[in-house]
Amino acid sequence: MSRENNLGTDSMRGLVVRLAIPAMLAQFVNVLYSIVDRIFIGNIPKIGETALAGVGICGPIVTLITSFSIWIGIGGSPLMSIKMGENNRKEAERIMANCFLMMVLMALAITLIIICIKKPLLMLFGASAATFPYANTYMTIYTIGSLFAILSMGMNTFIICQGYAKIAMISVIIGAICNMILDPILIFGMHMGVAGAALATVLAQVASCAFVLLFLFGPRPPVRITFGGYDRTLMVRVLLTGLSPFIIVALDSGLIIAMNMVLQHYGGPGYGDQLVTCHTIAQSFFLMITLPMGGMTGSTQPILGFNYGACQMDRVRSGQKYTLYLCLIFTIIMMLAAHLLSPYFVRLFTDEAQYMDLSIKAIKVMTLMILPLAVQYTIVDGFTGLSAVRYAITLSTFRKTLYFICMVVFPLLWGIENVFFAEPFVDLISALVSMAVYYKCMGKLLRRREIQYANMGNPSK
Repeated sequence: MSRENNLGTDSMRGLVVRLAIPAMLAQFVNVLYSIVDRIFIGNIPKIGETALAGVGICGPIVTLITSFSIWIGIGGSPLMSIKMGENNRKEAERIMANCFLMMVLMALAITLIIICIKKPLLMLFGASAATFPYANTYMTIYTIGSLFAILSMGMNTFIICQGYAKIAMISVIIGAICNMILDPILIFGMHMGVAGAALATVLAQVASCAFVLLFLFGPRPPVRITFGGYDRTLMVRVLLTGLSPFIIVALDSGLIIAMNMVLQHYGGPGYGDQLVTCHTIAQSFFLMITLPMGGMTGSTQPILGFNYGACQMDRVRSGQKYTLYLCLIFTIIMMLAAHLLSPYFVRLFTDEAQYMDLSIKAIKVMTLMILPLAVQYTIVDGFTGLSAVRYAITLSTFRKTLYFICMVVFPLLWGIENVFFAEPFVDLISALVSMAVYYKCMGKLLRRREIQYANMGNPSK
């Protein structure tokens, strides 16, 4: 069967829209059902705000777990796209087979490690005596089902890179709908509280994972999951290619954890938990920006990789241009939403005035420079799509390092409640640095590929 989109011949503007919009919507729904989890938890009678702080501690650890699927999925899918652009289907199948095995093994290892160290991990990352029981309950149940989260998210990238953006979106929507249906049933109907929220998430991921695997094992995609052809050298190359997006997500999680630790340290007993709760609410809104935007830039990586493999450099440049346009439009809309709708968003979690005021301020401050953030995402993910790992890793590491420094310094200079200004400051500086690197290096990268392709003798003919 033919794919939904032909990455090498379709109009680039239409192609970017058809791949990026479903991916954006899928990630928007994905973060929505994570937020729904938190909304229900925040409204549990008597313990809502404290339980929400506990689950907020788990949030970055959960993201860190799923980032391993991104490491392999985004590491393997651009390589597979390049091989498809070279019309080398056999090698494309071998790449997917290696990636599938890596995800299974990595998921099992992560589950075992987290279960063994979760108590000191949660306490180290900002849990207090009051919030630890809720964090521990959520973390235990989620970790046991992490295999399904890693496979559903990681293997979904291999659906997108073959042009089936709508199928990839449906897989996420299936999980979201299951989660939103199960949340109130398990949390309130069966009186499971935080445990019900975690179980609902795991069961939703099982449903999403089943859909993804049934599709990739089925007859429809040109490249399907197979077994055999395992190669350590190829696995290392996948890990190196996916290292940049993994570092981005992993360091994002680490920085959220560090932020919770900073808030607890400077806030002290009681107020520290309140600050963590407000940060959890603000971070929930910020995820509604970064995850969908990452979905857009990530979904267009196969377009860049395919045309880079086919040495169609005008299409590579055009793909990056239209991706940036979409990201800028999206961030403009979300900036307006942050300043106009944040009080309504915060009220979904709590109606306590002391929590609302600080949460609204944090949302407005953190979203001040999301337009430059769109430039950063487009450039870094563009380099990753072309398998130009060293540029992507360098830019990602620079941004995270600068953010960590600002996170520590800002409270010392202006007080703990102004720590949220670190986000817009870093977004602006990082975008400027990324633009400088892009203009200096991208042309050289494309010309090098043209020489390499000419020496290959155009294998598609």
